[in-house]
Amino acid sequence: MGIQRERGALLDLITGAAEAGAAIIRAGASRLGTIDWQSKGPGDFVSEVDLRTEEAILARLRPALPGVTVLAEESASSVGAEARRGRCVVIDPLDGTTNFLHGFPEYAVSIGVLEDGAPVAAVVLHVPRDERFTATLGGGAFVGDRPCHVSTITDPQRALIGTGFPFKDPHDIPPYQLQMSRVMAGVSGVRRPGAASLDLASVAAGRFDAFWETRLSPWDFAAGMLLVTEAGGLVSTVDGDPLDPTQPSSVLAGNPVLHPWLRERLYDPLHSPAPVVPPPA
Repeated sequence: MGIQRERGALLDLITGAAEAGAAIIRAGASRLGTIDWQSKGPGDFVSEVDLRTEEAILARLRPALPGVTVLAEESASSVGAEARRGRCVVIDPLDGTTNFLHGFPEYAVSIGVLEDGAPVAAVVLHVPRDERFTATLGGGAFVGDRPCHVSTITDPQRALIGTGFPFKDPHDIPPYQLQMSRVMAGVSGVRRPGAASLDLASVAAGRFDAFWETRLSPWDFAAGMLLVTEAGGLVSTVDGDPLDPTQPSSVLAGNPVLHPWLRERLYDPLHSPAPVVPPPA
């Protein structure tokens, strides 16, 4: 089997697994008031739907990929060298759990396949909209059956930027607020929908011109980073370093012009807003 056919077969497999997971999520969305959910940490929740969805996805993938390494949010997780050797499947069964639990329609199933630490196949399935984003390495990125591309906007004043708020550690908030103020002063708008896999899919589809978040887990971005690069965009850490989809990291993504612009804007003190001077007493 040729390499592209093999990657296409992998994509078909993970897309079917994502659809099986989405069916469980949709059933759960019809009974939100009865769902059991627990806190994993500040602002971070897990529900019975997350767990059942991950089980359904793994039930599809394990028989078809015997011995595969799994890096998943709720169970069967591997990190480090093990996830960077051979084939690894990176799974977020329900990205945007808080949105889901509140009936806010911005959540997804995200599955990426790595080969020796590099993404080769990806699917992000926007469950409420039943919109599917897919990519294979060297095969391009798609929304449904249509090829997609990052935006062509080059003027930051016309740009719409996606972001994610820090919520796990309050010490992350003050430096993030400085970043936000610098970005807001130079663009047409900033949005925070609350599901990083979909934020990256929006960059790939040209809906966001760029995106950044200061702390994400591998399952948040392993699929989305391939969508962006196959759609002609750039991905890195916020510092501009290569992104490792097996490790927690900051993430910066965008079209080829606004990715470097945003990188500079996040840390350039010349772009800090002027201090607010109170009026005379």
